[in-house]
Amino acid sequence: MERKTFEKTRLATSLSLALGLSALMPAHAADGDPRAENNIEVIQVSGIRGSLIKSMDLKRSSDGIVDAINAEDIGKFPDSNLAESLQRITGVSIDRQNGEGSRVSVRGFGADQNLVLLNGRQMPVTTGSRSFDFANIASEAISAVEVEKTAKAENPTGGIGATINVLTHRPLSSPGLKASFGVKAVDDSSTDEGSVTPEISGLYSNTFADDKFGISISASYQDRESGNQQAQVGTGWRSFPGVVDQDWGGSNAEWGGVPKDANQINRPGEGDIYSVPQTTVYRFEEQQRKRTNGQLVLQYEPIDSLRATLDYTYMRNDIDTQSHDVSAWFNFVPTQESTWSDGPVSSPLVYSETYDGVADMSMAAGDYGTRDESGSLGFNLAWNASDNLTLKLDYHDSYAERTPNNRYGSNNNLSTAAFIRTSAATDFTGEVPVLAIGGGNAVRPEDMRVTGSTFANAINRSEIEQLQISGNYDFDNGNSIDFGLAMTDVNNHSQSVLVQRNDWGGIGAAGDLDAAWFPSSGVIDKFDGSKGDFSDYQGSASTDPLNTMFLWDFEKVRARAAELYASSVVGDCGNGFCPSTNYASDTDRFTQEESKSAYVQYNYAGEISNMPFDVHLGLRYEQTDVESTSAVSTYDSATWIAESEIALNATGERAFQTQTGDYDYFLPNANFNIELVDDVYLRAAYSETIGRPDYTSIQGGTVVSTLAYRGGGSGSAGNPGLLPLESTNYDLSAEWYYGNASYVSIGYFRKDVTNFISSNPENSNIYNIADPSHGKYVDEAIAAGAITAIEQRQWIYDNYGATDPNVTINPANGNIEITGNPGDPELNFILTRPTNDDNSSVIDGWEFAVQHFFGESGFGLQANYTLVDAGDGYDNSNLGRPGDATQNVLTNISDTANLVAIYENYGFSARLAYNWRDEFLNSTGQGTGANPQYTEAYSQVDFNIGYDVEAIEGLTIFFEGLNITNESTRVHGRASEQVLNYTQTGARYSIGARYSF
Repeated sequence: MERKTFEKTRLATSLSLALGLSALMPAHAADGDPRAENNIEVIQVSGIRGSLIKSMDLKRSSDGIVDAINAEDIGKFPDSNLAESLQRITGVSIDRQNGEGSRVSVRGFGADQNLVLLNGRQMPVTTGSRSFDFANIASEAISAVEVEKTAKAENPTGGIGATINVLTHRPLSSPGLKASFGVKAVDDSSTDEGSVTPEISGLYSNTFADDKFGISISASYQDRESGNQQAQVGTGWRSFPGVVDQDWGGSNAEWGGVPKDANQINRPGEGDIYSVPQTTVYRFEEQQRKRTNGQLVLQYEPIDSLRATLDYTYMRNDIDTQSHDVSAWFNFVPTQESTWSDGPVSSPLVYSETYDGVADMSMAAGDYGTRDESGSLGFNLAWNASDNLTLKLDYHDSYAERTPNNRYGSNNNLSTAAFIRTSAATDFTGEVPVLAIGGGNAVRPEDMRVTGSTFANAINRSEIEQLQISGNYDFDNGNSIDFGLAMTDVNNHSQSVLVQRNDWGGIGAAGDLDAAWFPSSGVIDKFDGSKGDFSDYQGSASTDPLNTMFLWDFEKVRARAAELYASSVVGDCGNGFCPSTNYASDTDRFTQEESKSAYVQYNYAGEISNMPFDVHLGLRYEQTDVESTSAVSTYDSATWIAESEIALNATGERAFQTQTGDYDYFLPNANFNIELVDDVYLRAAYSETIGRPDYTSIQGGTVVSTLAYRGGGSGSAGNPGLLPLESTNYDLSAEWYYGNASYVSIGYFRKDVTNFISSNPENSNIYNIADPSHGKYVDEAIAAGAITAIEQRQWIYDNYGATDPNVTINPANGNIEITGNPGDPELNFILTRPTNDDNSSVIDGWEFAVQHFFGESGFGLQANYTLVDAGDGYDNSNLGRPGDATQNVLTNISDTANLVAIYENYGFSARLAYNWRDEFLNSTGQGTGANPQYTEAYSQVDFNIGYDVEAIEGLTIFFEGLNITNESTRVHGRASEQVLNYTQTGARYSIGARYSF
């Protein structure tokens, strides 16, 4: 039995009733229908305007502060990607992957702190986070998406920002025969392939036996070819205090520090901090995605008081990626010449090095694929047990799994290099970092040699079994009580195995590889609109920006390398140039999260001075148990294999560990709504909510990178004992619905957040591994005058190669390899482990929204703006080293705005949308240590145009464009010059047709 919140105006009531029916069905009034009794004309409104009216009516009649998006027609959601639609809602912003909406943030809270439900059910994910990837689900079967910004006792916990409920089509909710079929051709300008790809979708819905039985079948297929062009400082920036005096002669000097000498122009002062880049990379990707969705819904209503629903939802997303990159790794040699910005956070404007000999110019390629697959079987039973009592039972058993979908693994990287580099410099003054390599533009195919490689396989599977029992009892006085119980069991299992060859110094000889496999390509012309940045290069006058690379044949080089070069690590193919499926040899983690909950909510409606109001008082109890079992690889020694790289040597055994955690909460909430005058509403809400830690953070076991550097190693550990984020929430909202499709609203929200989860770095000598790059042999080499790492390694081999078995030449590649000896200092690892702390923070903000249609002209607009204040921001002068003050800041918080112009009349419909998101902190754990990562402000313009073909009723043709101004994204570190990633995707256009009846 549906509870009515307000006595609505006659116009609001008629619109609500009309829009509750399908826009395709003729309106009629049955016996006893209040529309017939009141002789109210029912107005049919469909399309863009109809969708917005339905969403507005839901917002107006809600118990709390709610926004929604409704389908414009059966099989026609406003956007082909749900995230792209959601970003139009006030306070909602999205993250994009390869130019497509992926994850959703609400009121500044990131995707992990927003709970996404499918038909009221918590769904499994495979990424380790709790965020649902909207790129996996097609929009054609979606009837509505509701964004509940204030808490209700009946909603599961996890949505501090909002609870987002995705609703799919149900046949008995829209009786009769309905069907929709759509086709679309898509042209993506981001790809070099230049191909047009298809999208096909269909939905069939019908009811039988006097509308007692219903069936709905929907399916969609999308084939997308896309690409991106990236400029990166791929392994991040290393940050130091300016007081460090790197003399290049002491073994205690920090690796990567900048010397105080005449080569440094405006070198950072002692009171500054500064950062140095580890690499500069140009990376170019091509991606093929095939997405298949399907849903079957069966409904049976044997009597008016009982409805049963059985549904199965299937989603699959196959992604194949091919990549090429060219890069230079800075070796931090003492001849570097650099120009610096002013402090206190100093960055290189130009960072450069020259070499006495030659270094490598690396070119890598990858060819890998993954499959995301999920299925959900659900059963729902709704029973009106009496005139006063309604009971519901909902059960679902769902899974999501990410598996390798390529014979070369779920991820790989095969590297080649030409050892011709005499210098390297990067200009960071422009939007795109400009790399120059001494000798780089003269590189030849015959210079290329195979170096290191990684072939990885990973499987992530999540299963959720959930039972929810709920009820509503209406008292005779018009008030009611809601109640319910739920049990949710989440099981996550992640496995990974890595085949890594550490021949980064090169293997084999020139001439091993056929020059025909290395076609030459430019670099500069791949970055549209950025030629000015390259031509304004401020680095060495003797070196032009890099404009030469080889887009080499991955399979031919891989096969030839497998034929020529033996390896100490092997995959399933018997050599080191393919992945392994022996997951029992590497990392294996299993985590179980069991939650039990109960809630009760009292609903009261009344009047104050002829002003109707309603109040909802609820209490929810949550109890959660976590258990995580892990098996991770262990290591007992390390080998210095190249100038900067140190390879860890595995013991061949794994460490097993089981850890547990638990917590429980009582979570009250209150919502108050009052209609001050006709169509003017004031809302107030109070609630306490929690945001659970992401699944990766509650995994047990410590995992370290198998490749360390002279500055040390890195790793991470989970913590099953983590407690969730806690938030006390206050909301106020005023709304004026001044027309049948127009309203204006203003809202204030405040969230007092405690129990922060921080991943602060800790120094650790885990495994007690001797560090050969800072051992006694290095001290002796320095005393003998060997300054650089190359000179030190050679001196050690010349003096100890014949007597110490830990000092050898690798016969496969001719590189010196030095393994640590007892008495050497232990290799330091910076480990990050999430923990809770007692600090708190206040996040508050304002939301403004207006929706207006200009009479019957067909013109309308939507506009909204969200202003969020998270208090003190990240302190960029805090290096986040062990012992430094902890910084408790929330990520992904930013201001957002949307402006949408609408026209719909005479069979035409059009929408032009502008979306903007301000700069925000997206991570505090980038690179080596706790370094911040900022996503810069981004805006995008999209449009769609449709025409209803008059000669064929039900046929619509349309044309759409996304990111039509070719905007790019940029991410930087402590200063804007510290670019981490610049990604260019491009515009995407589609043309298609949809037929509905």
